[in-house]
Amino acid sequence: MKKTSGLTWAALRDLKCAELEGAADGWGRASNRADAARDRIDKQLLNGLRDTQQGEAADSAVARLRQLSRNFQYVYTECGLLRTTLNSLAHEMKAQQRVLADALDDAAALKFTVHPDGSVTYPAAGEGLIDGKPLRGGTASSGGLPGLMAPSGLVAPNPNTAKAQDIADRVAGAVRAAAEVDWRYAGILRRLKAEEGLKVPDSTWKDAAGDAAAVRDAARSYLRNGIPQDATPAERHAWWAGLTQEQREEYLAVYPDRIGNLDGIPAVVRDAANRDNLQLLIGKLEGRDDDRSVTQLAGLREIDRQLQAAPKPGEPPMFLLGISDEGNGRAIVSYGNPDTARNVSTYVPGLNTSLDEDFAKNDLKRALDTAKGARYHDPSSAAIVWLGYDAPQAPDGLRSLAVSGEESAEAGGRSLNGFMSGMLATNESGDPHFTAIGHSYGSRTVGAATQNDGGIPGVDDIVLVGSPGVGVDRAEDLGVGKGHVFVGAAENDVVTKLPSKQQAAVGAAAGPFAYVVGDIADQGDDDLWFGKDPASEAFGAKRFRVDDGPHVVGAGGFSIDAHSQYFDPARDSASAHSIALIAAGRSEKVKAEEYR
Repeated sequence: MKKTSGLTWAALRDLKCAELEGAADGWGRASNRADAARDRIDKQLLNGLRDTQQGEAADSAVARLRQLSRNFQYVYTECGLLRTTLNSLAHEMKAQQRVLADALDDAAALKFTVHPDGSVTYPAAGEGLIDGKPLRGGTASSGGLPGLMAPSGLVAPNPNTAKAQDIADRVAGAVRAAAEVDWRYAGILRRLKAEEGLKVPDSTWKDAAGDAAAVRDAARSYLRNGIPQDATPAERHAWWAGLTQEQREEYLAVYPDRIGNLDGIPAVVRDAANRDNLQLLIGKLEGRDDDRSVTQLAGLREIDRQLQAAPKPGEPPMFLLGISDEGNGRAIVSYGNPDTARNVSTYVPGLNTSLDEDFAKNDLKRALDTAKGARYHDPSSAAIVWLGYDAPQAPDGLRSLAVSGEESAEAGGRSLNGFMSGMLATNESGDPHFTAIGHSYGSRTVGAATQNDGGIPGVDDIVLVGSPGVGVDRAEDLGVGKGHVFVGAAENDVVTKLPSKQQAAVGAAAGPFAYVVGDIADQGDDDLWFGKDPASEAFGAKRFRVDDGPHVVGAGGFSIDAHSQYFDPARDSASAHSIALIAAGRSEKVKAEEYR
């Protein structure tokens, strides 16, 4: 098996694939031990050290433990890749052994002889066209003609000829395919080796990302094709539940990107997969100098930093439910376990949001603030920030929002519904209370999600803040009942006062009379770019009180800070408190504000 050119059908027949699978099991045990060691460091040693020790020595010990945890994570990944490589090799070899065995069985049944070189000898049979005697036998080899030419030039009708040729071709085909498999996996196995030393730098993770890509490609028939990509989240949940522990371990080791981002997979599994995929993504982007890679790498590093830090007292743990460098980047983070929480809120950010450092710091904080506020009212609460779509990117900010289309919202709405369907499939609380929160353009995305068949799966309440409109003109059109739609709109938030498309068109044509003509076009002064103003009486939602926020033009110059403080209890306690009440299922305690 070391030299593919020397592979014979006898060697393929006698190959003991069970020995390959046994070696794979050994690497699997090594992978599991590394994973258990990493888990012990992260959940016991680091937390215990942080809780009991302080000072430079303690900080140094924490740094060393983090590095050790990172090393064990690398060992877990590489050993897992080795296990799947060997299992996939055995899987493909067994497939060719079955092809060979069927051919050999057919030859034995017909009393043909298969020679060591793969040629097949067959006996005389049939009757000659001239003398009526049985036609002589012969030997067929792969690549030969399907029949033998008689001296007279007529095609010999020996019925065994074509059968022997078919068997010879099948034997040769199995050997050729097995040789190709052997050559392909030998290259992968040669690359699966770690650097010497005890430190695993980013460059090593870059190599690990390449290793994982090679194994994923090789294992497509063994593992990847079994992932139910086109199934419903409920069907995926059932698929995962039906796997053996060994199968789950292999999927997590080789396809953390697919399992971690698959709606319907339990949150703890997605978190484990995505933490590994996060390291592979960091390794993949490390060293690239294009703007997109540099931006996403900064966001990934900040998320990784927060995952490594211990939760502060009173803060729920982080769960990484999605991570990808697709498009402008994808990231889904939950504070609290959404599978065990009774109340689950999902916050959808808007314009200019992408996987960058700002998102990792500020958007994650909004979800954390919501989680802490909701857990004050009901400890069984989790809050998610969902960047599962490409939000519009506008270098000139509000002016681009005014001309933005709705394609991103429509696509994002479909993805959001898939995610929420997955949350509904995995939640174990019996009758969960789900809240969808849309901020800025994210409110338009939430609005689009409600217009798909059945609305947003499982959602009971909808919160819209800083909204330029949601694509519908009445709260009841969002599918949860107007009494379950809540709106926050700061007086100085210019996004909530964008002109309607009709106003913009008429006003542009009116020149210096733009404001007068614009008011005529929107006599109720309650239309925005994406439909009726959610804070208006005509829309019919329940508006809650928020702080006015900083003026657009003040002593410090131009500011749109009023658009970004709805979730922050330090800057807008009234709004943050209302959002927390709704997320905790206590919306009846929300104090109403007058409509615009």
